[in-house]
Amino acid sequence: MPATIMIVDDSKTVRTLVRGALETDAHRIVEAADGCEALALIDGTDPDLVITDVNMPAMDGLALIRELHQRPRFQLMPILVLTTEGSERMMQKGRELGATGWVVKPFDPGELRQAACCALELRAKALSKLGRDPS
Repeated sequence: MPATIMIVDDSKTVRTLVRGALETDAHRIVEAADGCEALALIDGTDPDLVITDVNMPAMDGLALIRELHQRPRFQLMPILVLTTEGSERMMQKGRELGATGWVVKPFDPGELRQAACCALELRAKALSKLGRDPS
């Protein structure tokens, strides 16, 4: 089922590559260049999934995850991290903050699509358990 996905990355090239991988599944894509821009757009776009880089100016991806999960409306929203950061320490920090998954750049489009699909399925199950319509 198509979803609204927000891509947060300071690289326009990466955002374009991610968009290309996910649009094949008819998802609606919203883009932001950093965490601050994502927060400014998020209420109006109400994404089903956020895919964020870690290293960005203004507000990095980990701060974005922390901020989003402090907001009750977005506590169940899955967040995938797409970054060059692949250390176990960094991935553990992301999980502790609430990251749903972690994909290391350079990424395989099929792997990213699969991770996005799994994250969206987890969201649908969580909402269903609460008696809320996941669509």
